Amino acid sequence: MTHKPMQDRYNLAFKLYPYTRSPDQDAVDPVRRPVVVMGGGPIGVATALDLGLQGIPVVVLDDHEGIGQGSRAICFAKRCLEIADRYGAAAPMLDKGVVWNLGKVFHEDRKVFEFNLLPEAGHKFPAFINLQQPYFEKFLIDRVRQAQAEGAPIEIRGRNAVFGVDVAEDHVTLQIDTPEGAYVLEADWLIGCDGASSPLRKMMGLDFEGRVFQDSFLIADITMQAAFPTERWFWFEPSHKAGASTLLHKQPDGVWRVDFQIGWDVNRAEELKEENVRRRLTAMLGPDVEYDIVWTSIYTFQCRRMKKFRHGRVIFAGDAAHQVSPFGARGANSGMQDVDNLGWKLGMVLRGQAPEGLLDSYDAERRHGADENILNSTRSTDFITPKSKISHIFRNAVLDLAERYPFARPLVNSGRLSVPCTYDGSALNTPDALPGGPARTRPGSPCPDAPLGDGFLLNRLGGGFTLLALNAETPGIPADDGVAANILALTGADDPTGALAARYLGEAPAAIYLIRPDQHVAGRWASFDETAVRAALRRACGKE
Repeated sequence: MTHKPMQDRYNLAFKLYPYTRSPDQDAVDPVRRPVVVMGGGPIGVATALDLGLQGIPVVVLDDHEGIGQGSRAICFAKRCLEIADRYGAAAPMLDKGVVWNLGKVFHEDRKVFEFNLLPEAGHKFPAFINLQQPYFEKFLIDRVRQAQAEGAPIEIRGRNAVFGVDVAEDHVTLQIDTPEGAYVLEADWLIGCDGASSPLRKMMGLDFEGRVFQDSFLIADITMQAAFPTERWFWFEPSHKAGASTLLHKQPDGVWRVDFQIGWDVNRAEELKEENVRRRLTAMLGPDVEYDIVWTSIYTFQCRRMKKFRHGRVIFAGDAAHQVSPFGARGANSGMQDVDNLGWKLGMVLRGQAPEGLLDSYDAERRHGADENILNSTRSTDFITPKSKISHIFRNAVLDLAERYPFARPLVNSGRLSVPCTYDGSALNTPDALPGGPARTRPGSPCPDAPLGDGFLLNRLGGGFTLLALNAETPGIPADDGVAANILALTGADDPTGALAARYLGEAPAAIYLIRPDQHVAGRWASFDETAVRAALRRACGKE
């Protein structure tokens, strides 16, 4: 049979932010900007959206003029979509994305078991959508354009490559190259979102700590007509022998993602030759399946992070701050949680509503999140790629047991999939004061969604602090340094499914929750206590 040649579907030629000359380039003295974001990928653009929607002027500098090549990240988790929804960008993502909740694990040709990542009802978003990263980025930039038209002070400068950084105590000076020459810009705060190879990190003499794994994986995005369902399928030691393990995902536009584990010390140039990629694909799919290759790449597992994410007036987020293996979809999803955590804190500091030390809690909480992701990612890597004969025997014994016994299934690790981080032990948390309250909504936890009539809870929480009163009365508290908590009072009449009570009350008859702007629980009580709530609000703002 014949195959069409490789396509370049993801080389999106249109320029989303083409170079234009900025007045800053003609200024006699360097212009000072409140926030500069280095990197125009999804994390940088999301950071700009978060801050710009708060009314904070922000400039994004990117050395390109639009979306990068390749599908790259494809799995976007429920929490990531909830964050994007708060920015007003989630609807087109959900419309375009391939929705899935179910995964299946195989050993050779036998199905070991299947799992549902969102077995409970009553959530606005599914457990995951599959959506190529270029689309995810484009939808964020589309939202930026809409926000700009509405007055949000966001600027994206394409072909603005930072080549020098000088960090002072109260600002950062950047040297920037453009097609029309270099210029200098100053920033009160610089946010590094410039990816895993982060030029900013290198300019500052900083590096990662952690592990780099030697096993290599080949990605092939293909178009084909196939009977595979919209599920995540993972094979350990597949019988087709095209790879030591194989992962299959469906994407929009009839594209399928295939990952092959191809071993150590591979010759990348040889493996990426079209005839060698096709050899693996045809072995897996069979000789009668027609397909076209869209995009290919090779990657290795890296589970690393910076020692600190904040360095004075420079803050790192996303892949610039931490790296994990792709199995588990923890890269872009954890990066969006970085933005979710940083945006409201930096906004409060810039508005004078919180001390600068609040930003240290970003460093602490998101290093905690990175460590959790690295731990899970490392465990996945060790299970998928056994490093010794004994560990290989153990891995296969677990798979054999999991096929017959439910107790063994939690031990199977084909990539623990991304879930939002709970900030246990955070300095911003107030000790739990709700006897009988569910563990899933303890202080530090992300708020689970719940249906409220025709809408959902998370959409009612807004973008500031919220006092959620369940079967309880609260008169609220006066603003402190301009910071107040909006009141959302709900009763059983607002909760026809009982999901809200199950997720927030548990065995308690009533509850008061203080919820942060990033929709994490700051504190909870059995009834309203103004002194306790006021103290918790100050603590969550970094004032105690």
